[in-house]
Amino acid sequence: MQELMNRLKTEAGLTDEQAKLAIATIKAYVVEKFPMLESAVNNVFSGE
Repeated sequence: MQELMNRLKTEAGLTDEQAKLAIATIKAYVVEKFPMLESAVNNVFSGE
């Protein structure tokens, strides 16, 4: 998870808080659109 945070901060110029919000938004979107993947998404984003 830290690697994704670092990339968002470096490549998109986001702050820590903005990167966390972006990750939470993406996670919620994927789970909403693909509920059958919720377990996998939770595993991927478990480092929050």
